[in-house]
Amino acid sequence: EVAKNQDSLDKATALREKQLAEFNAEEKDLLESISALKAAITVLSKHHGSSLLQMPRSHMLGVAATLQHEMSKHASLLEGVLTRSERRVAASFVQAPTDYFDAAPTFKQSY
Repeated sequence: EVAKNQDSLDKATALREKQLAEFNAEEKDLLESISALKAAITVLSKHHGSSLLQMPRSHMLGVAATLQHEMSKHASLLEGVLTRSERRVAASFVQAPTDYFDAAPTFKQSY
């Protein structure tokens, strides 16, 4: 029985180590993506003032595609990080990035 318990413990330990490695890899990828997006925002704000409104349509579509890709790729990690309303805002931007800033702000967006 001790050998059986030790075998179960070894299997559980190996599984946890594998899960930890996968988590660390996903976390690293997500942090790199966040850094890249921050750098992109910095560069774009220097070239286009402080407003995304002046961004060319192709760049806006690229930002939306990147956001959609990262949110779907890291959905499980972002589950507890982004609120429901933040996910809805991101989804509405992804659906119509060029129209997003043209829309009249709702009560919650206006402040």
